[in-house]
Amino acid sequence: MENIQYKNKLEAYQLSGLFTTALRLVVGWTYFSAFWRRLFLANKLDPNTTGYIGEKFNHFLPNALGIQGFIEYLVTHPETLWWTMVIFTIIEGIVGLLFMFGFLTRLMSIGVFGLAMGILLGAGWIGTTCLDEWQIGVLGIAAGFTIFMSGGGTFSLDSFIIRNHASIAQRKWFSLLGSGILPVHMKKLPRIVAIGSGIILFITLFTNQYFHGGVWGDLHNKSVKPKIEIADAQIKENLLTFEMYRTQGVDVYGSFLIGISLRDEQNQTIIHLDGKALSQKESIEINNLYIAKIKPGAHSLIVPLGAKAIINLQLPEDLKHTNKTYTLILTDISGITWEQVIRP
Repeated sequence: MENIQYKNKLEAYQLSGLFTTALRLVVGWTYFSAFWRRLFLANKLDPNTTGYIGEKFNHFLPNALGIQGFIEYLVTHPETLWWTMVIFTIIEGIVGLLFMFGFLTRLMSIGVFGLAMGILLGAGWIGTTCLDEWQIGVLGIAAGFTIFMSGGGTFSLDSFIIRNHASIAQRKWFSLLGSGILPVHMKKLPRIVAIGSGIILFITLFTNQYFHGGVWGDLHNKSVKPKIEIADAQIKENLLTFEMYRTQGVDVYGSFLIGISLRDEQNQTIIHLDGKALSQKESIEINNLYIAKIKPGAHSLIVPLGAKAIINLQLPEDLKHTNKTYTLILTDISGITWEQVIRP
């Protein structure tokens, strides 16, 4: 009788895993493809090449949820960041590939859940039109939970082990890490699914609201217009110093500054650097703090998303001993300006 019950339960789990095969294959590929792209289609792990994954990671920093300190530590320690990106990429490759093959499916589903949560918390706010990173994150979390409950199903290596190595398949560790019957009473499964699904729905709604205002109130998207924050602006003798930090806008290209101006109380321009001047290295001193670097471009000063730097500008000598209030103005190529009052 017990043997019949075991077979019936196993068939039920195998069937549920069969129904989720497409989900397992597609989600597995989304993670394995990241490994494939970075190592074989393009070298995105080389810090000296365009598209370095570490710079992408830096883009997450300004509005990440709960992990800003971790991201900031990495982007200020380049060697540690590189090793972290390598390890992360390897984990994505292993998890994605084994998830597709259905080997140790439940363990890999935990990996998918963790990777998706990291994407959601770090990059859930990024997406110019369709909230791309947020969608990837919440769907990955839901998929990880679903596949953990169902197991690999018929078309998986776990199923091969179940069919051909019954002694392994009936061990508790395999049921928890691979596929087959979860060591949970059948009557408790609805509660587990309800609680797990409720938590995931809460995460979905909370992050949708937090990042985008997608549940109530005004919608907002921090990936559309660039925003530069100015801090610690001061004038010492004939040196203007300020901190520049780009916190919003499209992540795939920088803000293009075509003007840095300083005006006095009478709105008279003390200095003005246009796009041509800002494209010349000798015009401005830039001390970058993160991996994503502010640097002169062909026709402007390029400020990538997440980049932060201390800027130094030489002022006319006659400002050395003045005791006035000044206004610092940054101008983007789009026409957006940012201002900071500098008081004596």
